[in-house]
Amino acid sequence: MTQSMTAFASRTGALGAASWAWEMRGVNARGLDIRLRMPDGIEGLEPALRAALGKALSRGNVTVNLRLQRDDVAGALAVDEAYLDEVLKALDLVQERAFAMGVTLGQPTAADVLTQRGVLMPAKADDDAAALAAALIADVAPLVADFVDMRAREGSALAAVIRDQLDQIAALTDAAAVAAEARAPQVKANLTAALRRVLEDVAEVEPGRVAQELALLAVKSDVTEEIDRLKAHVAAARALLDERKPAGRKLDFLAQEFNREANTLCAKAQAAPLTAIGLDLKAVIDQMREQIQNVE
Repeated sequence: MTQSMTAFASRTGALGAASWAWEMRGVNARGLDIRLRMPDGIEGLEPALRAALGKALSRGNVTVNLRLQRDDVAGALAVDEAYLDEVLKALDLVQERAFAMGVTLGQPTAADVLTQRGVLMPAKADDDAAALAAALIADVAPLVADFVDMRAREGSALAAVIRDQLDQIAALTDAAAVAAEARAPQVKANLTAALRRVLEDVAEVEPGRVAQELALLAVKSDVTEEIDRLKAHVAAARALLDERKPAGRKLDFLAQEFNREANTLCAKAQAAPLTAIGLDLKAVIDQMREQIQNVE
């Protein structure tokens, strides 16, 4: 099954006063690159996430973002005792300095102290850190499953496009074989003309040397091997798409081989129809290579 490296998954959850939202995004990469943006203090979450992704994926640049929010307890207030101690120390110091300078100050009331900024704050829920960590870790498996499912769906569409391009390459390869056969009389005429030019410039020519030169010219114009290799590459690419394991690297290598054969075909064409087919082949192969870049 062909998997795409491009995918997205999201998930939300809540536990008590805590709520969270996951986002997982993937794009193509040469290897597996996992980037996590996790809140601090969630023990065991990052190792669990890396292990799950490492088991499910082999290639791709994957970014996972977790936004965690702990809601205030509605209407409840709490005293920041540490900050209150600092405020009381400051008040005591003010009273002592005023007394030393002969200034009499009224005693602050509890209400006066509570109005100092920072002494009172909205109460926070008493989260159970272990329970929160367990809930978040339990979210990892379904999140990764959703992500892999989208990669599979994207991969299925990607495979269909690549198969269509392989069909085009196969058809163009068959057309190239026909065009190569059709140009045979012209190639023969070209070789004969080349031989005549050689014989005009040389008084005596050894028959063996003439045969050797003719053979070299014939090899330079023969595209049989290129056509055979293109057909073999099409069969190999189709087989890779049918495999149930990642084949992106192999397909990328094959795409390079496709391009090499198309270039050689164009170089040896010696006929406008065959050159045109070679250029069409190169265009389809380039399009296929772009699609292959997203295959895992």
